Amino acid sequence: MASVPSLAATVHQRLADALSAALPEAGAADPLLRRSDRADFQANGMLALAKKLKGNPRELAAKVVESLPAGDVIADIEVSGPGFLNITVSDEAIVKTLAARAADARLGVPHAENPGTTVVDYAQPNVAKEMHVGHLRSAVIGDAVVRILEFAGEKVVRRHHIGDWGTQFGMLIQYLIEHPHELDHKADPAQDQAASGEEAMSNLNRLYKAARALFDSDEEFKERSRRRVVDLQAGDEETLALWRKFVDESKLYFYSVFDKLDMEIHDPDVVGESGYNDMLAETCRLLEESGVAVRSEGALCVFFDDVKGPDGKPVPLIVQKSDGGFGYAATDLSAIRDRVRNLQADSLVYVVDARQSLHFKMVFETARRIGWLDEKTHAYQLAFGTVLGKDGKPFKTREGETVRLVDLLDEAIDRATAVVREKSENLGLTEEEIAERGAQVGIGAVKYADLSTSAARDYKFDLDQMVSLNGDTSVYLQYAYARIQSILRRAEAGQKPAAHPELPLAPAERALGLHLDQFAETLKEVAAGYEPHKLAAYLYQLASHYTTFYDKCPVLKAEGGPAQVENRLFLCDLTARTLHQGMNLLGIRTPERL
Repeated sequence: MASVPSLAATVHQRLADALSAALPEAGAADPLLRRSDRADFQANGMLALAKKLKGNPRELAAKVVESLPAGDVIADIEVSGPGFLNITVSDEAIVKTLAARAADARLGVPHAENPGTTVVDYAQPNVAKEMHVGHLRSAVIGDAVVRILEFAGEKVVRRHHIGDWGTQFGMLIQYLIEHPHELDHKADPAQDQAASGEEAMSNLNRLYKAARALFDSDEEFKERSRRRVVDLQAGDEETLALWRKFVDESKLYFYSVFDKLDMEIHDPDVVGESGYNDMLAETCRLLEESGVAVRSEGALCVFFDDVKGPDGKPVPLIVQKSDGGFGYAATDLSAIRDRVRNLQADSLVYVVDARQSLHFKMVFETARRIGWLDEKTHAYQLAFGTVLGKDGKPFKTREGETVRLVDLLDEAIDRATAVVREKSENLGLTEEEIAERGAQVGIGAVKYADLSTSAARDYKFDLDQMVSLNGDTSVYLQYAYARIQSILRRAEAGQKPAAHPELPLAPAERALGLHLDQFAETLKEVAAGYEPHKLAAYLYQLASHYTTFYDKCPVLKAEGGPAQVENRLFLCDLTARTLHQGMNLLGIRTPERL
């Protein structure tokens, strides 16, 4: 189905046509249309046009009004102030536009005009280490961006750049050689993913702590571990086989956490630091031969005029260390080469902590200098802030340790389950259904708290607020959706959603309808700027408009009879579909009963 133009687009076109007819000397002028509190829309373009034509803006505005054709879109238009046009659209236009959106499975949202290929780098845990609260934002924001871009029509390549390489693996592998059963699974192999993941992490934690203690206390073990690093980097088969065992064990754990977060992650998407090992030497050679990187005190470096240390001396991006080892920059630059050359990416989006901004600024600039990034291929760091506790400080346990991500998610689910149990006493839900909805509400609460905040900002992790039925929370949106489903289920035989453009709309119906009409434009803006928080804000406003509509406009017992019942059921149904689609793009479930 062809995309459905919004009311704003339709009104804008009507005004542009009237401008051309009334003031042909103005050329292709923009009426500068925007939403307004004074009317449905306001056009402010007459002020700039009056300066250009050296005329009176109110008189020019009056000419434009006279040139507007009579029709069923604009119900009223008045000239106010210094030539502003206050425009009210007709109730009929609102309902007809919404009916066209409702007839489309995509709710009138068009595909991107020129879709490309975007690589999204997100959810980057470290092998053999536990995921903590610091891993939450990259995973949640990245997953939402992937969903939004794919819905827009972009080809999206997921990349999970896990930390699966480095000197610590020499210590871990050597310990496993000397204690060969430390990663054996003792539980039932048929156990569920969560249990399997927990056991995997328990094994890894125990092994890591034991290996670290031995490494710090035994010089001979420390030397054996260092030799094992050399074996790993040289591709020794026995060493690589044990390294893969660590990676596979860690994936069991990662996937169990991502499953709890209701995120899909697949093996082909996981390309860690090790995936670029074979490219590192060539990357360095190309940078040095091109002159982009130079040798300084034995290290291969890239210098920048605007990056200096406290002493005023330039701080370089170190691509290769003086001992021949490769830094993170070599891996990141090799990844850019791979993503641009092999994956044919137009855009690279890195969902990475804001504290790494300087590193990525230097990496991107280096890639631009050598031509791996250019005007057609760009890289963007979607930098995110820190998760804070209620005290406004970085989120820690009472003992001052970093909070385990699994513990945090489990607590959110427990809190949400208690809320669901209390509120669903009259629904007759089974314990299994309460548990399922508790997980959907709890994980949704955590995700929404993150996504409703601009990524660049820090936010406070407050579970009491997150699972509240009041205010800007996912629970509020989920209950709005469930309330609509309840109304649709209670409708009597013959009462069905159906648009009736001939009926007048109450103020609350108009407000809801006009907001529903903005869904496609909102998604276009969200996708263009990688800004899920703007979608969250739209959905919260939608639920708020619906709450007002629900309070002021009886649905199943509408005062206007069967046609008005159908029209209000239509508004309910379209609101539910929009909430469901929008929440799905944020990675949040919408239970039918709550």
